[in-house]
Amino acid sequence: MSSHQESAGPDGASVRADAIRVIEAMEAGGMAILPLDVAYAVLGTRTDAIKTIFSVKVRSYEKPSGMFATWQMSRELHVLPEEKHKIGKIIVEEYGLPFSIVAPFRADSPALRNVEPFVLQTSTKAGTLDMLINAGPWHNAVAEEATARGLAVFGSSANRSLTGSKYRLEDIEHEVRDAAAIEIDGGLCKYANPEGKSSTIIDFRDFHLVRRGVCCDRLIDIFRERFGIELKD
Repeated sequence: MSSHQESAGPDGASVRADAIRVIEAMEAGGMAILPLDVAYAVLGTRTDAIKTIFSVKVRSYEKPSGMFATWQMSRELHVLPEEKHKIGKIIVEEYGLPFSIVAPFRADSPALRNVEPFVLQTSTKAGTLDMLINAGPWHNAVAEEATARGLAVFGSSANRSLTGSKYRLEDIEHEVRDAAAIEIDGGLCKYANPEGKSSTIIDFRDFHLVRRGVCCDRLIDIFRERFGIELKD
């Protein structure tokens, strides 16, 4: 177990307080464990934390971390036509679903000014950035608090690689938990599933599915029926 464990209910004030504690731990270089609607996640903002994430997960550096984001952050950072940005907004505001957007990004954006080179290198691939959107109250609070402080947060699922996502804090491997500076216990994740799926990842350049995750069938239907777009594998 890590030396600092926090537990909180789902009310807004305690979630915001948790987010502040998590941000402060990450500002000090630590790795955090956070409950998302899609799965528990490990996250960090400094080089030491990102190196820890790859090490404890035994994760290949060929698999970049994702950025914790809001649709507004995606709009600022991702280089996409306005109609594609509007799709992201609609999915969040009208349907309330979690998903990840992959797209080219503005490396000179002020939002990335304080990101250390190693962190950015391991969180991007072929000129694209994966941004996780709308993944639950703790995710949103951390993304918003980080933005307010001029930080960017990156991470991945809180599990050893290839073992499937974890939906309860106690199910996360001890190697991962022991490395955390802080962990938040949010109980069972909203979209827990027996297949071990996490977020659905969509490349918004051509709308192909990078990964089929939670809510994927619903997202496919929405893209087809609302926008006339077929999400391709």
